Amino acid sequence: MSAVVFDKGYAPKSLFCCIEVSVFLDFSIIFKLFLTIQKKVAEIVWLHEMRRMKAGKIMFFLLCLNLVSNLAIAAGPPTCPAEVASDCAIDSGEWKGEFFPDIPKIKYEGPSSKNHLSFKWYNAEEEILGRKMKDWMRFSVAFWHTFRGTGGDPFGAPTKMWPWEDGTNSLAMAKRRMRANFEFLNKLGVDKWCFHDRDIAPDGKTIEESNANLDEVVALAKELQGTKIHPLWGTAQLFHHPRYMHGGATSPELGVYAYSAAQVKKAMEVTHYLGGENYVFWGGREGYQTLLNTDMERELNHMARFMEAAVAYKKKIGFNGTLLIEPKPQEPTKHQYDWDAATAANFLRKYGLIDEFKLNIECNHATLAGHSCHHELETARINGLLGNIDANTGDPQIGWDTDQFMMDVGEATLVMLSVIKNGGLAPGGFNFDAKLRRESTDVEDIFIAHVAGMDTLARGLRNAAKLIEDGSLAELVRKRYQSFDSEIGAQIEAGKGDFDMLEKKAMQWGEPKVSSAKQELAEMIFQAAI
Repeated sequence: MSAVVFDKGYAPKSLFCCIEVSVFLDFSIIFKLFLTIQKKVAEIVWLHEMRRMKAGKIMFFLLCLNLVSNLAIAAGPPTCPAEVASDCAIDSGEWKGEFFPDIPKIKYEGPSSKNHLSFKWYNAEEEILGRKMKDWMRFSVAFWHTFRGTGGDPFGAPTKMWPWEDGTNSLAMAKRRMRANFEFLNKLGVDKWCFHDRDIAPDGKTIEESNANLDEVVALAKELQGTKIHPLWGTAQLFHHPRYMHGGATSPELGVYAYSAAQVKKAMEVTHYLGGENYVFWGGREGYQTLLNTDMERELNHMARFMEAAVAYKKKIGFNGTLLIEPKPQEPTKHQYDWDAATAANFLRKYGLIDEFKLNIECNHATLAGHSCHHELETARINGLLGNIDANTGDPQIGWDTDQFMMDVGEATLVMLSVIKNGGLAPGGFNFDAKLRRESTDVEDIFIAHVAGMDTLARGLRNAAKLIEDGSLAELVRKRYQSFDSEIGAQIEAGKGDFDMLEKKAMQWGEPKVSSAKQELAEMIFQAAI
């Protein structure tokens, strides 16, 4: 038996005291029943009653209709405001049974399988280059795209209403989504997930209310994840609420700066509590729309002070995870301050933070910056900053962040070459910061997309291993630079090749012979591997 209890603050206006509605049926059934009754009354009875009733009877009828409507709301899933002292029943709207009853646990069946709900290339326990595939990949599911994505866009309404959604942003709905998340992880065979604070719990009217909401959902997440699952990373959502219209750490308003710090502080705490391995800073609104009204130097200094405070708090609470900055050139701002990997690296060096942070490279953001994902990964890697990869891809023909699942095996192979050269990503990994297309609306599509993304990267790993074991591509590259494998070359690379010495050598050697770059051969070798 279920019960919904309303205190005076949440009771429908037509009810003058606290009400307890106890029923033996599932609330979702009652909710649908009352809505059906209300609709039929409106469609069938309304016109007839209006014609024959006198004024008094009409008023009585309207009151009855209002009562039916209020009872329907009372019996439906909880939509009460998010408040610390709320007495809204926390067991209201519980989902019964499985969220994905028609989806089996995803297994490896090999390349010949025609089962779209199976892995063709990702075999978690198989060893590649002396390491299990699951340890190379360290896959993670993004809560926001997977469980908060609606398919809506600036030109159209949402297209996805998953069976477990009730259309509210209540705590009960947040808990329901969290349960769906862990069922999804278990069936997919993934032991990591990522989140923004406001994705998993509703925003409150105050910081205290928001924190209380977050604590309640995080307590459930802690229970559900057990000892085998934990966050790859967590972060704070500092871009959606109107208070962040000018940014968070770069806002010209001191109050917003302080609010941002409070929100990040709490998000770091819950990430640590859940066993998160990293914490991410994505500054979606840390930038500008025009320099005419912007003090760029002051904003960058403020952002640096904010990052310093985050480092200090990380150490204070004993969080041993990695702090990550996620570069992106623009969107939603015209120009974001951490434009790309090189810009972010320069920021960290300038402010003495280079040893405190690494980078979370998102492939679609590389596209927006005019780079390949491989370029951004190599830039991060050679600077000792490659910490995590947001596994998605973009469309070079589209000027915005499409967040598509990576399906290009060639791109995945280049990505994995960088990962192998980096010695892996741990404690980072591959987070699927990718969303279903607006037109993909079946529940199974959530699984199909992740299976395909995991298989694409796994195939990329296999191809990269082939290239490394074959050695032809590495040998081609080595030969291009073999002139520097000499005594003079070694002096130059050691910083001892001054201009006087080099001028003498240039005169001694005469006109240099320039070798072919063999680009087509390099491309042939690469294509043969994929």
